[in-house]
Amino acid sequence: MSTAPQITCNHVWKNTQAPILSVLIPFYKDDPQGLLMALSKAPSKGVAIILYDDGSQNASLDERIRCTVEGLPVPAQLITAQHNKGRSAARNALLGAARGKWVLFLDADMMPENPYFVQNWLNYIEEVKPAIAFGGFSVQPINDVEPALALHQAFSHNSDCLPAVTRAKNPTKHVCTSNLLVRRDVLADCAFDDGFSGWGWEDVEWAARAAKQYAIHHIDNPARHLGLESAETLVRRFRESAPNYARFVARHPELARSLPSWKAAHLLQKAPMVTVFKPLYALLAQDKSGLVPLKLRILALKLWRSCWYAKALS
Repeated sequence: MSTAPQITCNHVWKNTQAPILSVLIPFYKDDPQGLLMALSKAPSKGVAIILYDDGSQNASLDERIRCTVEGLPVPAQLITAQHNKGRSAARNALLGAARGKWVLFLDADMMPENPYFVQNWLNYIEEVKPAIAFGGFSVQPINDVEPALALHQAFSHNSDCLPAVTRAKNPTKHVCTSNLLVRRDVLADCAFDDGFSGWGWEDVEWAARAAKQYAIHHIDNPARHLGLESAETLVRRFRESAPNYARFVARHPELARSLPSWKAAHLLQKAPMVTVFKPLYALLAQDKSGLVPLKLRILALKLWRSCWYAKALS
C-alpha cells in the first residue's frame, strides 16, 4: 500500500496568486538549504519554489528543510516522499504541484552564479517567452576543489561549461535537466521518457524530441554545480549509463551519429583490441598517486566510457 507524500507549505504560498515561474528542486539525500537561501535573498514577484524529497528517509534533514521552507519570504512548498521513486517520478510530482506557466528545474547541489539569477530568467520570459531555454552551468576553479574531485571538475569544465554562443551551435546536445527553463504546456506535449533508468542521456533524448516541435534557446545565466563527484563514482556512472546511451541512439540515430560519443564507440567496435585495456583505463582515471597527468586521466575516462558504449551498441 503506497503512502501519500507529506506536504509542507509556508504562509506566503497559501496567500499568493499563481506565479509566473515555478522553481522545481528534486533531491535525494542532498541538503538544498544553501540553494533555498540563495534563491530567497533576492525575492522576485511571480516566483514560487517547490522541493521534492525523493525518499531520503532522513528525519533530521526533513525537519531542517521543513523549518527553512516555513520561514522563507517567498512562496515555497516541500513534498516529502516516503520511498525513493526515481528521477522521472520526482519530476512528475514537481510538475503536478507547479502552478507557474514556466518551470525552472534546478538540482539541489547547484548555486546561482549571481544574485540576479531568478530575475534574469523572469526578464527573459517577459522578453522572449521561450518554450525551452537552458542557462548553462559552471564548476568551481580547479584550485578550489579537493584532489579527489579534480577529474570531475576538469571533465565538466572542458565538456559542459560552455558559453551560450557555443551551445547554440548544437542546441539539442547541450541541454541538461538542471537550470532548464520549460513552458509547462511543452512538458504536457513532450514528457520525459521514464524508460530511462539511472543516470545519463535522458535529458538529451528529451531535447531531441522536443526540438522537433519547439525551438531550444541558450542563454548565459549559469548556476554553479557544487556536487562534484569522485573518480570512482564517475567510472561507475559512465559504465551504468551504457544502456541509456543505446536507448538514445536507437531513438535518434541521425543525431547520435553527429556526436563524438557515437564516433568513438564505433571506432572501438572496429578496433576491438583497444577494449582489452578497459581495466587499465579505469585504473588510470581513478589514479590517486598524482603521477598520472590530469589530461591523461580525462582521456582514460573517455576511453572507458567509449568501451562500454561500443559494447552496448554491438
